[in-house]
Amino acid sequence: MSLSEEVESLRRLAVPELLARYREVFAKEPRSRNHAFLWKRIAWKLEEQRLGGLSQVARDRLEGLIQQIEVPPEGDGGRGVLRRPRPVPPPRDLAVGSTLTRVWHGQAVHATVVEGGFEFDGKVHRSLSAVAKAITGAHWNGRLFFGLTARKRRP
Repeated sequence: MSLSEEVESLRRLAVPELLARYREVFAKEPRSRNHAFLWKRIAWKLEEQRLGGLSQVARDRLEGLIQQIEVPPEGDGGRGVLRRPRPVPPPRDLAVGSTLTRVWHGQAVHATVVEGGFEFDGKVHRSLSAVAKAITGAHWNGRLFFGLTARKRRP
């Protein structure tokens, strides 16, 4: 049977049959019981076995990249998820040190523009929307909340 015929036959198998085939091909339990996941993984493994896997150059490059991965510190909750820190966009047209004020429920609230975000109540937030949410408990457009943007009127 050709590889393409075998892959096509995998697509028609039921999940219990795919589970058995997965165990046969990988010699371990699958991490999912999803039909598409199973047949695609099995097809990939069969293709690798018949046509060869990665070249030595590709394996060496992959090994080099793996060595560059920074392992997250303890306390990531056991998730093992590597996340790149998102770049903090500079506040638009607001100079560091500027203070924004808004009266909310009869009290004046202040947010100060600092390097990397906005300080409110002793904590630095990444955006004005985050400050507005800390104040109100609801999602707001931060620029609208502090009166930097006018609400668009519907025609």
